Amino acid sequence: MLKDRIFSAQRYLKRLDVDFLIFFGLSTIRYLTCFTGSSGVLILGQEDCWFLTDSRYTTQASAEISGCSVIEYRSQIEGISSLVKGIPARQIGFDAEHTTVALFNELSKALPDVRLVPAGKEVEWLRAVKDADEINILAASAEIASNALLGMINRIKPGVTEHEIALALEFAMKNAGAEEKAFDFIVASGTRGALPHGKASDKIIAAGELVTIDFGAVYKGYFSDETVTFAVGRTDPRQEQIYSIVKDAHDLAMAAVKPGITFKALDALARDYITEAGFGSNFGHGLGHGVGLEVHESPTVSFRNDGVVEEGMVFTIEPGIYIPGWGGVRIEDTVAVTVDGCDVLTKVPKVLQVV
Repeated sequence: MLKDRIFSAQRYLKRLDVDFLIFFGLSTIRYLTCFTGSSGVLILGQEDCWFLTDSRYTTQASAEISGCSVIEYRSQIEGISSLVKGIPARQIGFDAEHTTVALFNELSKALPDVRLVPAGKEVEWLRAVKDADEINILAASAEIASNALLGMINRIKPGVTEHEIALALEFAMKNAGAEEKAFDFIVASGTRGALPHGKASDKIIAAGELVTIDFGAVYKGYFSDETVTFAVGRTDPRQEQIYSIVKDAHDLAMAAVKPGITFKALDALARDYITEAGFGSNFGHGLGHGVGLEVHESPTVSFRNDGVVEEGMVFTIEPGIYIPGWGGVRIEDTVAVTVDGCDVLTKVPKVLQVV
């Protein structure tokens, strides 16, 4: 399996017309080598590969990585330049998405006779299609998070702060087996629901408000992502109307997920429905994003993406309506694309629940 991943990555050497390809991004390094540490560099050649790290991780890397030579360095740039100079290179590609300007300048200075070729999002596409093992782990990660929320719904009530909800949910997830939380949870109640990224605050939740909770777990390095909007105590007609519009948009897109449809078309299904309902200006972000070893990765489900959905891809569907001064609703599920549709990995029911 790892050999297949390395082989797929090595194809980019010819596409980019480079002698070697350097990976700095730890998520892609983990994908290609199984290394779980926090510092290291992977260099791929057409026939060979080398993993470079410092003394903290040499033993760990030797145990986790097979098929690549493990080399210890004192400093990252010195280690890279020493290796490259020992096996002369004309052009070297690097994963530009994970390379800072400062790092690029240091590398250029250390390798003055080598042309550095940026590899953009194309190398991130390596991880876009998941294998069966990955999908099983992603499903387990989503189940841990979903069950944690379902198990503490009774904590969501008037008089409790958003921070208290976020803390209780994090504890429940870790107690259920999560390695860590996927990101700082969004808990946005009342008018704060108009903030798509409204992280949990000290605001006290009141009866009659909607509460949007965006949450996820990390399990075996893989992330989950799900968003649920609850009503606290009671609902009013406007809340029910907005929720119904978002839910219908969500369901339209979910039903259309299958190999061959474009990401742009998926986005349009939800966006056009919300626009026709009169709230197009209140849905500004893309419909979704890939989920895997990072909570946001390729592919993007957006009106800007003409790419085509493939079997094995895992991404979110998350339409929303955000109205300043009133609040908002977002509904998000994560799906794994099958041969003729999709499996829903996230498990919290998306009917409007009054808690």
